[in-house]
Amino acid sequence: MENIRAQYHFRKSDRGLLAWDVRRLIRLSKGLPSRVIRLSQIEELDEDHWYFHGEDLPTCRSIVEHIQLINACDMKHPIILDQSGRVMDGMHRVCKALLNGDSEIRAVQFENDPEPDYIDCDPSALPYGDAQ
Repeated sequence: MENIRAQYHFRKSDRGLLAWDVRRLIRLSKGLPSRVIRLSQIEELDEDHWYFHGEDLPTCRSIVEHIQLINACDMKHPIILDQSGRVMDGMHRVCKALLNGDSEIRAVQFENDPEPDYIDCDPSALPYGDAQ
């Protein structure tokens, strides 16, 4: 696996904020079949995907940081969807596809979602150490 910065997929739940280590999601999804999906199927394009948790605000600086990640992302990797079709990894690639005028993107999808790495967590307290 390439060196990937520590990052997490977050989701609100009745158990508190759940977090999945994206590096683990990538490892777990390695053998899943890849398919093409339409960008119009990705609900997160019209939702607060990055700022709904923690203290992060959509400031100009944080938006520019996301734009830099969008520009730098590699489209050869499929996005990762949960069992219901929600994005667990790859929103920067989804945004890049949208910016490029694409209508589709490659994806893999879990048949059964893996258990989260953290339950009822504080995003700022998670380990964001070296890339793996």
